[in-house]
Amino acid sequence: MSEQKIGTKCVQAGYTPGNGEPRQIPIYQSTTFKYDTSEDMGKLFDLEASGYFYSRLQNPTNDYVAAKIAALEGGTAGMLTSSGQAANFFSLFNVCENGGHIVSSSTIYGGTFNLMAVTMAKMGIETTFISPDCTEEELNAAFRPNTKAVFGETIANPALTVLDIEKFAKAAHAHGVPLIIDNTFPTPVNCRPIEWGADIVTHSTTKYMDGHGSGVGGAIVDSGKFNWLQYADKFPGLCTPDDSYHGIVYAEKFGLGGAFITKCTAQLMRDLGSIQSPQNAYLLNLGLESLHVRMAKHVENGQAVAEFLSSREEVNAVSFPGLPGDKYYSLAQKYLPKGGCGVVSFELKGGRTAAEAFMKKLKLAAIETHVADARTCCLNPATSTHRQMTDEQLAAAGIPAGLIRISCGLEDKEDLIADLKQAFEG
Repeated sequence: MSEQKIGTKCVQAGYTPGNGEPRQIPIYQSTTFKYDTSEDMGKLFDLEASGYFYSRLQNPTNDYVAAKIAALEGGTAGMLTSSGQAANFFSLFNVCENGGHIVSSSTIYGGTFNLMAVTMAKMGIETTFISPDCTEEELNAAFRPNTKAVFGETIANPALTVLDIEKFAKAAHAHGVPLIIDNTFPTPVNCRPIEWGADIVTHSTTKYMDGHGSGVGGAIVDSGKFNWLQYADKFPGLCTPDDSYHGIVYAEKFGLGGAFITKCTAQLMRDLGSIQSPQNAYLLNLGLESLHVRMAKHVENGQAVAEFLSSREEVNAVSFPGLPGDKYYSLAQKYLPKGGCGVVSFELKGGRTAAEAFMKKLKLAAIETHVADARTCCLNPATSTHRQMTDEQLAAAGIPAGLIRISCGLEDKEDLIADLKQAFEG
């Protein structure tokens, strides 16, 4: 059978029941797993056999769903985490230790910015933030001998900048490091970064993949294409013996397709325990089954709302890559030909005060610290998700203090526009 289309993978990938087995993935709501002999369990601890012994590391329900997400992204292996933040931290920390350095796009989610700029800095890992609009020369100048990874978001939250994935991949590979892309907003339905050169893909599955505000979660997918052994001196954790697992060299034992996720599970999940609950993984899978249908509606609603906002004199600027006049329209046509997502950012004349007054008048769009839901929601990032950032950092991230981020849900677009209209008139 030829390669399945993305919609078929949303419904079918990851789990295939056998004769008489459950059609829907089972929820393995168990912390532990029984074995007949100590020798059987010992093989699991030695990474000599596959299986489960404690849900802090792995769980069958989670692995079914991770396999589906890996299939959707075109990767070789995947894992679920407790949140998107955990996914981003694990993906970076898996290759970058004390004394390491990261190159990152500056227009990323505020929580991820803080993770690198503050928390990981305390761990001895420095990050150089660079504009996604930088030239190739400026990008290459950001690298150091101790650089271990490059990070960016396909569509930045909430600035809605579109990353030139090929440009960042070219620079990363020229310096012998992987490109890690957070693909939360477009999802693999609208963009598959691995096809453009990304090596590791992360997700906050809390957003469109779940789609219903049911469960917090994250995911990591390995492309299986980065040759760790070619740059063994940069990645000793993957290319030298791990004494905590009897001297296993992950890149040798598990190859390009399995080394990254195996190390991430065997070391980081073992020690930090940021596992997604099996119940949340089950709910996530229900969301994935309709992802390809929902994303088209989100994009349609986002486009309609963006066009309406562009016509209002109260609005100073609208950011939505699907608008022909948008700064990132050409990049969106290249990387997101089916559209990006349903999130629109716009700046009201009058700044933060006007933004807060406007949001109070909305009836359908709820003020929430959330995005990418079946229900429309909005917020002012400067007073919520990005409040830990200074005005200078907000400006560098492309987030004016009066910016409103509205996430268009699955309602009728005519009703969303009517809600916005009455809020303007109010």
